[in-house]
Amino acid sequence: MSISENLKSLLNTIPKDVTLVAVSKTKPIPALMEAYHAGQRIFGENKIQEMESKWQEMPEDVEWHMIGHVQRNKVKYMAPFVSLIHAVDSLKLLKEINKEAEKNTRVINCLLQVKIAEEDSKFGMSEAEALTLLNASEVEELHHVKITGLMGMATFTEDTKQLTHEFQKLKKFFDAHKNTYQFTTLSMGMSGDYMLAIANGSTMIRVGSAIFGERNY
Repeated sequence: MSISENLKSLLNTIPKDVTLVAVSKTKPIPALMEAYHAGQRIFGENKIQEMESKWQEMPEDVEWHMIGHVQRNKVKYMAPFVSLIHAVDSLKLLKEINKEAEKNTRVINCLLQVKIAEEDSKFGMSEAEALTLLNASEVEELHHVKITGLMGMATFTEDTKQLTHEFQKLKKFFDAHKNTYQFTTLSMGMSGDYMLAIANGSTMIRVGSAIFGERNY
């Protein structure tokens, strides 16, 4: 199936109130444009410089999401245009995003990455660390970032019981604090587990291979 056919069949399987981020990392511009012409406007990248070069070539109404781990020294490259940063995992990073957003007279939306996977390789904060950050007095002074919700990456496994447990854990934390902090977005679920993530309360899914085919390395 073509990219546009993949995209259409995927959109038919997800509720209208769930946001689809097309994970376009490593994919060439023509592949992104095929998805664009099929109606997709939100693209997710995990390397800032790759995202920046695509931003310069793609139509202006594309919304760019940074979904990968962020190095503070590279924030300046995406600050002029990034729409949502999914993987904020420290106050230092949040401050850096705020500083670069201010230079560009923008407010950048951010999600806090909470660690839900049992694997050691996944980044993210514990729930306690996330609450400490949310309650830090310094955060109130950051007028160029807005924490709009949470993001989690589940363990890479086919064990649906484990995945369900991990998704439910983050959903419970999200629900407990969404009114206090005005959370609107819960980003969980990728190509292999997005249906399960949606069933457990995800409002935003990050899907790559189910749209574009297997990754290009």
